[in-house]
Amino acid sequence: MSTDIYGGIEFRHPGVDTDYYDGEPWVTAMDLWPLYDETDYAAFGCLFGVRNYAGFQPLAPDRGLPIDLSSGMRSQLGAWVEAGELYGASWVTWAELAAMGPATPPDHFVGRLTWHTKSLPSILHQQLVSDSWPSEALSAVGMPPADLHSAAGRVDWTTDEVMCTYEPLTVGAVLGPETHWPHVFAVMKALAGRFGDDGVRLVVAFD
Repeated sequence: MSTDIYGGIEFRHPGVDTDYYDGEPWVTAMDLWPLYDETDYAAFGCLFGVRNYAGFQPLAPDRGLPIDLSSGMRSQLGAWVEAGELYGASWVTWAELAAMGPATPPDHFVGRLTWHTKSLPSILHQQLVSDSWPSEALSAVGMPPADLHSAAGRVDWTTDEVMCTYEPLTVGAVLGPETHWPHVFAVMKALAGRFGDDGVRLVVAFD
């Protein structure tokens, strides 16, 4: 059964701790789903420690829902988390995300191998690999390009039967331009320009 992510982006109202503002301290800016609509366990593990098969040192694992969660996010996540329908609830600020090192690798694997058959129906396969590839991966994709492990980014090649892709497994790869995460980060960065890096956060949970 697959795991999906739910949640949204909040900002801290600048009127908090002033005499003129009596609203909630954190306000929902927008839901996550228009920006991010993928199921990528490497990214989930890298950020929140969920399905962390690659062995990243997760940035914000299992923090739970913030005690000052906005009413908008509470209505979306709160009851489901309390009922155990969603798990792995956590949150992370833009300041923390912006400080991540894109070249940081996971502990267990060096890359991610993806291949799919040319014939229909095309079947997609994905496998995390170490320096020494398992025999079942080699039998499926054939001999990879000689300069594969020295490549800085994604490498594609084809055989008679399959189309193959290898990408080094780093923070930058699993959260980078080939994913939906830049959409999320762009919104958070724009809000941080108004409310400060620590005044914008992403709140999530998983099913």
